[in-house]
Amino acid sequence: MTKTIAVLGAGPGGYVAAIRGAQLGANIVLIENRELGGTCLNRGCIPTKTYFRNAEIMSNLRRASEFGIQVGDFKLDGKALQERKNQVVSTLVGGIEQLISSYSNIELIRGTASIKDKNTVTVELFDGSTREITVDNIVIATGSKPQMTETKGVDLEGVITSDDLLEMEEIPETLIVVGGGVIGLEFASIYQELGSQVILLASRILKNIDMEIARRLPMFLKKQGMEVYVDIRAKEIVKEGDKLKVVAKYKNKDEEIEVYGDKVLIASGRGPVVEGLNLDNIGVKYDHTGIHVDEDFKTSVEGIYAIGDVNNLGIQLAHVASAQGVYVMEKIMGLEPDINLDVYPNCVFTLPEVAFVGMTEEELKKSGIDYKVSKFMFAANGKALSLGEGQGFVKIFATKDDNKVLGVTILGPHANDLIHEGAIAIANGLDVQSIARTIHAHPTLSEAFYEATLGLVDSAIHIAPPRRRGRK
Repeated sequence: MTKTIAVLGAGPGGYVAAIRGAQLGANIVLIENRELGGTCLNRGCIPTKTYFRNAEIMSNLRRASEFGIQVGDFKLDGKALQERKNQVVSTLVGGIEQLISSYSNIELIRGTASIKDKNTVTVELFDGSTREITVDNIVIATGSKPQMTETKGVDLEGVITSDDLLEMEEIPETLIVVGGGVIGLEFASIYQELGSQVILLASRILKNIDMEIARRLPMFLKKQGMEVYVDIRAKEIVKEGDKLKVVAKYKNKDEEIEVYGDKVLIASGRGPVVEGLNLDNIGVKYDHTGIHVDEDFKTSVEGIYAIGDVNNLGIQLAHVASAQGVYVMEKIMGLEPDINLDVYPNCVFTLPEVAFVGMTEEELKKSGIDYKVSKFMFAANGKALSLGEGQGFVKIFATKDDNKVLGVTILGPHANDLIHEGAIAIANGLDVQSIARTIHAHPTLSEAFYEATLGLVDSAIHIAPPRRRGRK
C-alpha cells in the first residue's frame, strides 16, 4: 500500500524531504504558506550571499591600487542591490517549483497547516476555504524565525531583524549589530564593506568555535574599520534625537559603554515556528528550543517527525535540515539511511571566511583524546598570495595513534569551499595519509589543506621543521 506523507513547510528541509519521499514511491502532500525555499532561500542564506558578493567587490575596489589598478569614485546602488538579490532568489524559487512539479506524486498545497491528529492535517487555503487531508505520516519542517531579546527598547523604531535589513534599500550610515553568532557576524562584515560604520556588540564570537578563531576574527573585523566589543551585553536601547543609543555592559567587569547608530540589528538567534500547528492538543512535546525529537527525529506522537530548525537539536543549518529530511523519508519508507548526520560543516561568510567541522581543540582537551595538530598559514600559499588574501590558516586535528582526522578549522580565502575535504575525511573515518597521498593541484588554495595534513606526519614541504632544543 502506498504511503501518504504530509510535509509541513517547503524550506530546505521540507522540499528536499518531499522530493526524496516521492523518489521512494510515497504520495507527498507538501504544504507551504509562504515562498518555496523557506528562510534560507528567501530571507537568509541566499540573499546574504548575494550581499556578500557585493561586499567582496566593494572590498576589492578599495584595494585596487594594491593590484596596480587605479579606480575613481564608486558607490553602491541600494536599489540595484535589492533587484539583483530578488532576481537570484526568484531564479532559485522557480527552480524548486519546476523540480516539485516534475514529480506526479507530489501535491503542492498553498495554505497554512494545522495537525488535527496523527493521521489528519487541516489546511486553511489562501482562498479562505479549508481542506482536510488523511495521511500515514507527518513531517514538520516549519523552520525558525528571528528572535528578539528582552533588552529594554527593542520595540523602538529602527530596531530591526535580519528580515527587515534585507528589505532595506538604503545602507545605514551607522549600524549597531547586537550578537556575535553567524547572523550577526555576517551582517556586520557585509555592511561594513557596503558602506556602513558598523559597531558590533557580542557576548562572544560564535558558538563552539576554535578559540584561536575567536581571538583572531575580531582583529580582522577591526581591520575592516569596524568597532568591535566582545564579552559585552546590550542592556538598553534608547531613542535620542534621530539616533538610537545602545547601553551595553561588560560581562566580567563593572563597566558600561554607550554607542550610537541609525539602526540596531538584533541578531541574537532564532526560535522555532510552532504557532498554529496545534501541538498542545495532539500531545507533541516542545519548548522554546523546538519540538522534542529522538535520534530518528520522531516526536512524542507516533508517526509525526520534526526536522530542521523547528526541532530541539539546535543545529540551525539549511544543509543539515536537508540531510535530516532525506534521513526521515528513508526511515519512513523502511530503509536504513547511511547518511552521517554527526558530521556537518559550519560556514561563516565574513571577510575573511571561517569554516569548521568536527571537533575543536577545546573539545578534544575536554574529551581526553590523545591528539596532534598541524597548522598551515595561507601566507605560505602561492594562490592565496596571488589573490592578495594571505591572511589566515588551515588547522587540522588527528588522533596520535592512528592519524584519523578529528577536526578541521579554516580561517581565510574560500574557507567555506575548502572545508568539505575535511568533512569527507571525518565522516568516512579517513586517516591523514589518505589526503597526504593524494596529489593536489598547484597553484590552488587546497594545497594549504594538503600541507597541513603533511605536517601531521612530519613530511610537510613548505613548513619549516620545528626548532629542536640545543640546535643552533
